[in-house]
Amino acid sequence: MKTKLTLDLESTLYQYCLDNDAYAVEEVSMPDDQGIVDTLSYKELAPGNIEWRCYELKVTKNDFHSTAKLSFVGHFNYFVLTPELYQEVQDEIPANVGVLTYRPYDAELAADAEYPPLAPGYLTIEKTARRRDLQVPEDELISAFIASMGREVNKAKRMATGIDQFSTEKLYKALKRRNQHYQIYDPEANLYDRFIDDMQSSAVTALQEEIDALNEDVFQLKLALKKARDAGA
Repeated sequence: MKTKLTLDLESTLYQYCLDNDAYAVEEVSMPDDQGIVDTLSYKELAPGNIEWRCYELKVTKNDFHSTAKLSFVGHFNYFVLTPELYQEVQDEIPANVGVLTYRPYDAELAADAEYPPLAPGYLTIEKTARRRDLQVPEDELISAFIASMGREVNKAKRMATGIDQFSTEKLYKALKRRNQHYQIYDPEANLYDRFIDDMQSSAVTALQEEIDALNEDVFQLKLALKKARDAGA
């Protein structure tokens, strides 16, 4: 399960690639047991001249020292780190690998800005990567990139159809996963809490309407009973 910080890094890196006229996709499986690239970007410099960049996102020291294979197979290869983690591991980064560090925007300032930012933060180049030859055949890299883009398009199309396609059990599990990123100081950001509040508010409104209807029925019955007694007298 990805943490909120990892998701913010992904979102910011995606926008960073777009701003640099490159297309990017996450989690691209490499051929020949070369692992999975966290983010792979494609940029056409000229007809037939493509620049490939690989990015590995790390948010903790344990994550940085993970045994998972680093899939630095591109022309330029980068770590994307927090500034704090970069200070801890900078001496361990290979000479040819670059580093981008992530800093979040102030949430309140971003929300009040005339033109809100398209990503939760921004990236700073701490260390420039050195160009190298591709470590996999380019045609295989293109195939892997297209396959991952197809996967993302399929996910987007399924999202566009709404939640009707999902069972109640799947929706419940999704809510539980979303609640793992609980934000104490920003209740509005917690989907689970908002859902519960809305449900409770709807329930209270429905109960109040039912009580009002019952009170009206009681009033009419009392009125009818009084008329009947008056007529008998």
